[in-house]
Amino acid sequence: MTVTVSTQDIILRLLAAALAGALIGLDRGTRGRTAGLRTNILVCLAAAGAMIEANLTLGVLGKTGSSFTMMDALRFPLGVLTGIGFIGAGAILRRDNIVKGVTTAATIWLVTVIGLVIGGGYFTLGAALVVLALVVLSLLIYVEQALPRDRTALLTVETGKQGATDEDLRGAILKAGYKIVLFSIDVHETRKLRWSLTWRSSDKAENTPPLVRELMRLPDVTAVVWSPLDADEHE
Repeated sequence: MTVTVSTQDIILRLLAAALAGALIGLDRGTRGRTAGLRTNILVCLAAAGAMIEANLTLGVLGKTGSSFTMMDALRFPLGVLTGIGFIGAGAILRRDNIVKGVTTAATIWLVTVIGLVIGGGYFTLGAALVVLALVVLSLLIYVEQALPRDRTALLTVETGKQGATDEDLRGAILKAGYKIVLFSIDVHETRKLRWSLTWRSSDKAENTPPLVRELMRLPDVTAVVWSPLDADEHE
């Protein structure tokens, strides 16, 4: 950073920060995310403004002979990075065992850094970060979707006492390629059996597997409930 910052430099840096935030925010907004176009622009502008202020105070005398404290201009960006954590944390949502918004929170953190970099006058580095961010957010999502991952789900089957046996149901589950982690059964007028299952697949966790239809064909099975315990964020 140069010690002397002109009005032209300030305008150029703010416009570049707004453009960087808009490019990333446009991707987020078109995907229906909470932190969209305006949020990312404002975050990037705020970070750039803080860094410009730090740049403007670089030439200020740090400590006079009669003062008790010393001015440290570089504490401004550190405070911004700390404070942005509250916004990032607010973007993360947890519902039961499913956590969403982690990518959005990471994007807000990155936009803040981009704003600080551009506010400091490092346009090449800022442009490189924007390009890499767009590649990660727009292109690598398809690679991530194609990768197989470990998944978990809760399978509940309700059947009559004279219907399919526990071994019949267990055999159908294992044959479909699932691993049984936990098993419980409630016996009243009907039987309600629950299995906690794990498997590895690139299919979406929300997709209803063929196993559900196969179990419904077994004798005296009255209900089958498939409850994924994880979900694809795909942000």
